[in-house]
Amino acid sequence: MHQNISLLQDIAENALLPTAVYTGPDLIIGFVNRAMKETWGKGDQVIGKKFTEVLPENKQQYLFDQAIRVLKTGIPIHINDEKVELDRNGVITAYYFNYSFTPLYDIDRNIYGVINTVVDVTELHKSRQETIDADEKLKMAIDASGIGTYEINLSTKEIKTCDNFKNILSIDNLTDIDDLVSRIHPDDLAVREDAHKKAATEGVISYEARVKDNEQSYKWVKITGKIIRDQNGTPQTIIGTILDINEHKQFEEELKKQVEQNTEELRRSNDDLLHFASIVSHDLKEPVRKIKIFNNVLKNETQDHISEKAKKYFDKLDQSAQRMQNIIEGILAYSTINKSIQTVEKIDLNEIIENIKIDLELIIKERGAIFITKKLPDIEGAPILIHQLFYNLIQNALKFSKPDQPPRVTVKSKLIKDNDIDFIKITIKDNGIGLDQIYADRIFNAFERLHSKDEYEGTGLGLSLCRKIAERHSGTISALGEKDNGAEFLVTLPVKQTQTTI
Repeated sequence: MHQNISLLQDIAENALLPTAVYTGPDLIIGFVNRAMKETWGKGDQVIGKKFTEVLPENKQQYLFDQAIRVLKTGIPIHINDEKVELDRNGVITAYYFNYSFTPLYDIDRNIYGVINTVVDVTELHKSRQETIDADEKLKMAIDASGIGTYEINLSTKEIKTCDNFKNILSIDNLTDIDDLVSRIHPDDLAVREDAHKKAATEGVISYEARVKDNEQSYKWVKITGKIIRDQNGTPQTIIGTILDINEHKQFEEELKKQVEQNTEELRRSNDDLLHFASIVSHDLKEPVRKIKIFNNVLKNETQDHISEKAKKYFDKLDQSAQRMQNIIEGILAYSTINKSIQTVEKIDLNEIIENIKIDLELIIKERGAIFITKKLPDIEGAPILIHQLFYNLIQNALKFSKPDQPPRVTVKSKLIKDNDIDFIKITIKDNGIGLDQIYADRIFNAFERLHSKDEYEGTGLGLSLCRKIAERHSGTISALGEKDNGAEFLVTLPVKQTQTTI
């Protein structure tokens, strides 16, 4: 009986305890739960009223004074078995309460209110009957919730269960705890054993297992429990609940199968993409190369006999073939970057930038580009990918320059820390046509172009490839800019990689 009372109290304290909150020097009612409304007997319209309006000042001044004292001093008050007179429907009746006033603090540790909790102990001598009634209500609530309850006597191994427990497991009767354990799926016995080992120190049991019913079918359930000890700390009883999670587990299993199926489909799709990239590499690049060659041969052999207009057509055909070749190579690089395994090495970023300047020497001279490069640190990464990353960014800075002034490209860096990991943030800034900040993230999407191909050559894959390379190195890339006022790309990379290959 005492154990049932303890269980009832554990559940009831959070749901049935009359509670109210008062704020300000007038003790305005800011919150009141149903239990407190029932205790007061003043109806539901009490929010916003003063404490003294609900409990008239001439009758309950000492309660008001106690609450104000807590509000001013921050010292809680706990009173037991105190007589309180309540006016319910015009009839003044004396009750006895255990009550408390506790201060409430805001984030600045200033007291802004008082929380008031009460327990009616007027008919304490009727506690046995009240306990029986409350126990029945609790049983009804548990039955309605679908949760099963159990109680295990650790000395005798006897187990007592409610009807819900039996219904969940489709078991008519359990002789003792050994009978229940024998029904647990062999693969889940280790899980149960681990849960009970932890409970020996933590006092709480929680695990999921499959349990066999009378029809020899297994059903997934979640078992929780609390170990009750005697005064010497010796475990005496386990009180707990059981919950049917079979449908949840079946859904989880089905979801797992779908994920595995989708993963397999994605793998096949990636393999198809790699195959397509191979076709692009071998079957499409060669015809385009021949178009360019034969176009130049035909142009050279007929240049003395054709008009200037025809020569322009030859030039347009050559430009289109070159554009096609660039698109093919861009798609190939974008689609295969995640398939190639690269070895992590120490990289001299200064050497990378110098090599890129050599690669772009013709366009740099043609446009009179100015480079301002600060000394960069060494990092770890895949040299070929890091070269491609900064090549694309610097080439972009040169490509999107203003026609009336030489490109100016500034490359600098600084060391930063994030979660105790060293990163290098590299900034590449230009004085070109810039970009509207609303497009700062979109430009990293595959095939995203802010300008027509007639204005600026390109495939729309360069910056998306840069993002892939940065993320592959556990880094990030972002863009800042202003239209007609240059663009700035921020690349953040770890100084050291955690793996030997990426």
